[in-house]
Amino acid sequence: MKKYLLPENGTFYKANLHCHSTFSDGKWTPEEIKEKYMRHGYSVVAFTDHRTLYSQAHLTDENFLSLDGYEIDVSETLDTGRGYKKTCHFCLIAKKQGTAQPDFGDEDTYTPENISRIMRSAREKGFFVTYNHPNWSLEDFSDYINYHGMDAMEIANYGCIAVGYQDYAPMVYDEMLRYGKKIFCVATDDNHNRFDEDSLYCDSFGGFTVIKADSLSYENIIRALEKGNFYASQGPEIKELWYEDGIIHIKTSPVKKIDFVFGSRRAKTVIAENDGFLEEAECEVPENSIYVRVSAKDEKGLPADTNAYFTENLK
Repeated sequence: MKKYLLPENGTFYKANLHCHSTFSDGKWTPEEIKEKYMRHGYSVVAFTDHRTLYSQAHLTDENFLSLDGYEIDVSETLDTGRGYKKTCHFCLIAKKQGTAQPDFGDEDTYTPENISRIMRSAREKGFFVTYNHPNWSLEDFSDYINYHGMDAMEIANYGCIAVGYQDYAPMVYDEMLRYGKKIFCVATDDNHNRFDEDSLYCDSFGGFTVIKADSLSYENIIRALEKGNFYASQGPEIKELWYEDGIIHIKTSPVKKIDFVFGSRRAKTVIAENDGFLEEAECEVPENSIYVRVSAKDEKGLPADTNAYFTENLK
């Protein structure tokens, strides 16, 4: 039986789910962000300024949706002796517009127990939780594997990539998946816009999440996020994704390489020959697979990544 992993019906909407404006340390106003992002094909922006939820609901119209949210940071305060201090950042996107900012109590104690408590409480209070830029945060496996309560992680944070950090992090995603976290992956900008829109150093328009939903309404976009009806990209498009009779199929914009990852010591790659391009590929999912996810890379090496689909749910 054919099982669509991205819905067969609906419309794709390009989204930035991590964004800073002049309400915190960003350099563009929310109105400027809307105008510039729409020019680059975006339909959705989650305004996630630091520590305080500033709703920009007035920006929503028939062609643009503003999501309410904010970013929490919990950091080490004591001298660790390492020469640096770790921090944990995560975004909370309100599942209903107009949701009040909750009081989580202690938001400053940097322990996995306290961070997990906040994440879980945020989900209970109606927020979609994304764990952000682990490499910029100087966190490692011993940190993030002990965080519980996130809905998704940033497989790509373009704001960090733009200034030299290694925050295209598929290995972090795979580690979390292999150790039992059934989470999604998103790509975001985390834009602060300290450089002009046409600068090579601009931190906007480089990481995006493409959401497939029935319409551009707050309710439908949130429902699609909850169901995982989206993919993360820094360039390529994923047009179709389905599973049928033990085989996963993908259709994309023209790319040079498509990788299939299974969470085990098995993988498969399909590469375009000579000067050609790929626009589709398929792969049998091995029986010992924990999950399957697909990564497609264009001629510039820019990836698009699907969410992981656990094999136990494919049958």
